[in-house]
Amino acid sequence: MKNSVSDKNLFIESEDEDDEVDGCDVEEGPKEEAGSDGSDSSSDESDEGPRGSRPNSYTNQWPQSYRQSIDMFTGVTPPTISFLGTPSLSRLSSSFLTSSFGGKHTPDIISSILKPLLPTTSDDQQQQTQEEIKSSQSILIPTPSRKSSLSVIPEDKRVDAHGVPIPQQSSFTQGVLNGVNVLCGVGLLSAPYAIKQGGWLGLILLFLFGILAFYTGILLRKCLDSEEGLQTYPDIGQAAFGSYGRIAISIILYMELYACCVEYIILESDNLSSLFPNIHLNIAGFHLNSHIFFAILTTLIVLPTTWFRDLSVLSYISAGGVIASVLVVGCLFWAGLIDHVGFESKNDTLINISSMPIAIGLYGYCFSGHAVFPNIYSSLKNKNQFPSILMASFLVCTGLFAGAATIGYMMFGETSASQFTLNLPNNLVVSKIGIWTTVVNPITKYALTLMPMALSFEELIPSNRQNSHLYAIAIRSALTISTLCVALSVPFFGLVMALVGSFFTMLVTFILPCACFLSIVKGKITWLQGSICTVIIAVGLASAGIGTSSSLAQIIQNLN
Repeated sequence: MKNSVSDKNLFIESEDEDDEVDGCDVEEGPKEEAGSDGSDSSSDESDEGPRGSRPNSYTNQWPQSYRQSIDMFTGVTPPTISFLGTPSLSRLSSSFLTSSFGGKHTPDIISSILKPLLPTTSDDQQQQTQEEIKSSQSILIPTPSRKSSLSVIPEDKRVDAHGVPIPQQSSFTQGVLNGVNVLCGVGLLSAPYAIKQGGWLGLILLFLFGILAFYTGILLRKCLDSEEGLQTYPDIGQAAFGSYGRIAISIILYMELYACCVEYIILESDNLSSLFPNIHLNIAGFHLNSHIFFAILTTLIVLPTTWFRDLSVLSYISAGGVIASVLVVGCLFWAGLIDHVGFESKNDTLINISSMPIAIGLYGYCFSGHAVFPNIYSSLKNKNQFPSILMASFLVCTGLFAGAATIGYMMFGETSASQFTLNLPNNLVVSKIGIWTTVVNPITKYALTLMPMALSFEELIPSNRQNSHLYAIAIRSALTISTLCVALSVPFFGLVMALVGSFFTMLVTFILPCACFLSIVKGKITWLQGSICTVIIAVGLASAGIGTSSSLAQIIQNLN
């Protein structure tokens, strides 16, 4: 069965590995006996193999699904969509090892791949067993290479053990687009509101946070390079603080993504109710105003999208977030400079000390992309380009934030709303374009944002229940409905954003990268590096304390 599907799946690695299979001169007798002893002997020998040939121990602990779900933000896969089916944990773990960028198949995984679809004869079984042994030897023992007679499958057509396309490695341009798409989110809408809260001098915080966030992004790269197998932010947490560090950082990252989903619901409700303010509904004695009605309607729209297991189509659409961000800012500039909207309010406030803590959270939220940066780094073809990619992404995003903040506050002054789209007059075409772009974009991103947290809960499903689709649907539906409840309970877009930016972003972007770096490379850093990390941690802690307390106080005050 030389042309079987399993043979195709086996030989999807580099041509060098194929050469090793052909060039192996080790005697088959002892190896065959060793191969039959089980996976333990194979794993022991693999530790002595070449770099990247052994299993990644960091994918064996919860959450195993982090890389798979976050990669939706950093790589676009072919638009094949299938209805939700909860994979077993063993399948999920295998998927990580086989689909990681630059990873090598381990003997354990190869043995599970090499099961033919049709019954085999005794001769075929003997031949297949020999091929398994040779494939294991090719991983464990480097041999002189020679020209392989096997054809190499093109990179864009390679698949993992389950037939899922392996994400392609990113170029410089793709890396920059991924970085901009992650950073330029809904925080862009609150840029003028941030100047209203902090005054013109508050813009200094935007540039200061941008510089510090760029430096901590570089620290994440140093952490990833410090040890083989580190690929994600939870991996870094485990390397720095053990299993408890991995779990704690994962929970923080998931809560930040959950808060973003809450913001999406509030954003949809605010913008749609501004377009259709007279819509209301009475059901069984309950009166639903336009805000509540559109919040529920948005939830009903995004709920089915969370039930799909393969979100490739949404990944394609949400990748247009860069275009959407530029378009929305362009609409703001057009409305102000061409249609002459605004510029009537007084807007000469230099600094507003009383509400500066809210501005701290809003400016901090603008740089909440560090959860994805390790994935972007791991996916690059040329990892030496990461600092340049990070620099380009930050320059583009900081320019968009500063431009939107400046022109928006000059247009609306002290009347600036928490989203500048709410200040745009509804009778202008450019306003409708900007508002509808703002409405559509979060709908495409909601399921992608919720998916990491949903998959982490699905890993906790008992093994005897993992084949049931109902558990996964129930988990994702419960999470979606819970975001609606939180959004209706705290319908304050700007204050919720300030709270998320003050607490979660300060942790993920400033405090944790420095703390992990100091823990991982302790004793090997210079005095200057240690001093810079200490200062950044101090800035993060101070900003988190001041901003979080002020945001919570104003939320409680508005609720009362």
